[in-house]
Amino acid sequence: MSKSDPPPSYEESRQQQHGNYPYPPYGYPAQPGVYTGPGQPGIHPPAGHRQGPGYCPSAMPSVMPSFITPGIFPSNLRDAEGVWDSMSVRHAFIRKVYLILAVQLLITASIIAVFTFVEPVRLFVVQNPAIYWASFPVYLVTYLMLVCCEGPRRRHPWNLILLFIFTLTLSYMTGTISSYFDTKAVFLALGITAIVCIIVTIFCFQTKVDFTSCTGLLCALCVVLLVTGIVTSIVLSFQYVPWLHMLYGACGAIVFTLFLAYHTQLLIGNRANSISPEEYIFGALSLYVDIVQIFIFFLHITGSSSE
Repeated sequence: MSKSDPPPSYEESRQQQHGNYPYPPYGYPAQPGVYTGPGQPGIHPPAGHRQGPGYCPSAMPSVMPSFITPGIFPSNLRDAEGVWDSMSVRHAFIRKVYLILAVQLLITASIIAVFTFVEPVRLFVVQNPAIYWASFPVYLVTYLMLVCCEGPRRRHPWNLILLFIFTLTLSYMTGTISSYFDTKAVFLALGITAIVCIIVTIFCFQTKVDFTSCTGLLCALCVVLLVTGIVTSIVLSFQYVPWLHMLYGACGAIVFTLFLAYHTQLLIGNRANSISPEEYIFGALSLYVDIVQIFIFFLHITGSSSE
């Protein structure tokens, strides 16, 4: 009777059962059907304009600069496996962003309506521009905290509190600017902005064009818009030229419409760049500022055409 061979080791038996696949390195996701070995962790994805001076014949205050540039975004994160592969996670993220955005736009539209239809309020903000400029530091501080500080932006409930303060401040500033224009111009700008935003959103969800890969182009357009705003400001300070005012408004509306498409596709997550699902505050903030800026530029166009 011959001596039997010793039983295979644990490692050999596991390799025989799983096709001789080695264990994946630390930090890499396992392939389907491959044993990851005891104690192997799964992959965890990383955590997550300037509008130039307003040029109204009545020397209205200018809307605040947005400072939104593609480089500020945490958008260089590629969609890690296990995050965007889940349709439920993607849809929940998008629903949360647009729910917050809807509340922000409702607040802004309500304040604009008050400043437009209530004559005493309208006269008060026109006669007291110091309140507008006093809101500038609040706007700037809350914006920079939400954009540049990851801690406050992700920490509940401070992120919602900061976003609420920012929304109230920008709504007040937008309402103040709207009070310098007649009701017809304000309603026309609101209607055009709503139509443009709906068309851009539907287009971004349906098209195969990747706006997130055009960061350099958007930066160049921001520089062009900034230079155009400076030149326009100098010219209009000496003599008001309606067509120049409208031209600057059209350029700004086009630039921020492209930014709206860019930021919308960052939320979708199936393009070259995307933002983390944890950045719902950042996503809502970026879309909100884009829409407000589009409204402001269209308001300058409709207000100039009615002169």
